[in-house]
Amino acid sequence: MEFGRTNLPAEDDHGQDEAHSSNDEAHRFMVIGDMGGLPFFPYTTLVEMGVAKQMADMANKTNPDFILALGDNFYFNGVRDVTDSRFEESYEKIFDYPSLKRPWYLIAGNHDHRGNVSAEIAYSKVSQRWNFPDFYYPLSFKLSGTNSTIDILMLDTITLCGNTGSDFKDSQPLKPDNYQASEQQWAWLEQSLAISKATYLLVAGHFPVYSIAEHGPTECLVDRLLPMLYKYRVTAYMCGHDHNLQHLQDSQNGVNMDFFVVGASNFIDPSRAHANAVPVDASKFHWADLLSLGGFGYVEMSTSNMTFSFIEANGKLLYQTVMKPRSL
Repeated sequence: MEFGRTNLPAEDDHGQDEAHSSNDEAHRFMVIGDMGGLPFFPYTTLVEMGVAKQMADMANKTNPDFILALGDNFYFNGVRDVTDSRFEESYEKIFDYPSLKRPWYLIAGNHDHRGNVSAEIAYSKVSQRWNFPDFYYPLSFKLSGTNSTIDILMLDTITLCGNTGSDFKDSQPLKPDNYQASEQQWAWLEQSLAISKATYLLVAGHFPVYSIAEHGPTECLVDRLLPMLYKYRVTAYMCGHDHNLQHLQDSQNGVNMDFFVVGASNFIDPSRAHANAVPVDASKFHWADLLSLGGFGYVEMSTSNMTFSFIEANGKLLYQTVMKPRSL
């Protein structure tokens, strides 16, 4: 089996309306990573505010079903408890648009694990739109009026691999803090992948499998997750951690795989420090405009294809690629 796709680098005059279709049966969602604001006044950044505004504008037009947030929800040391003011100052006030009052599904990043991830999970009982049921969990959806299904496996890559060093600089995860919890999640992941018959099967985590930027590929995930992605013909892997937008593709034994890094929602980092650490020609798109207000991902799925778009905070369509349904 080979996934079909078309890569469409956006022209300068492309606007947000070109990033979606009018297919009423489509399933749409947004992807945001590394949105975590600041631990001191004003508790946000211009990038986070710019991304929130454009997400709201686009949500008014596209009516997405939900929003995925891929970790580092609060910089730099997570939250203390469920009453921490950071929930209000760095999230609720920033994404306080009517069009963004829809389900958010979240996972934790390395900075969240410096604080209290259990408090972020407990916040699900405080905020109606904040859905963080456990450290890792499955999501399943059905395309309206069709038999097509979507499975998304939300991972805690810090529990799987460990956290990064205390300086957060260009370091690989050290080792799992709890080996038993790590192995339990690996077992759950493989079982979940094995039983999925979904039309589109996505996996989401915080650490990247492949990235050409500051942190580069995550050795733990290349060693253990990557073989599973190919074995079970996963449609795509989505992550954050590096503060830019990337699309990478690679193939093994005739099976193609797509990797999306969506980490430009609070800070922007133009690093290409690991350009030679990914497979040859794997990097298809890399964006990190320091003069911009960041960007995010937008996904639209129909019975015929899945389209992943990168949207700049000014509404410009930066890049788009199309993937076909799984062939099982």
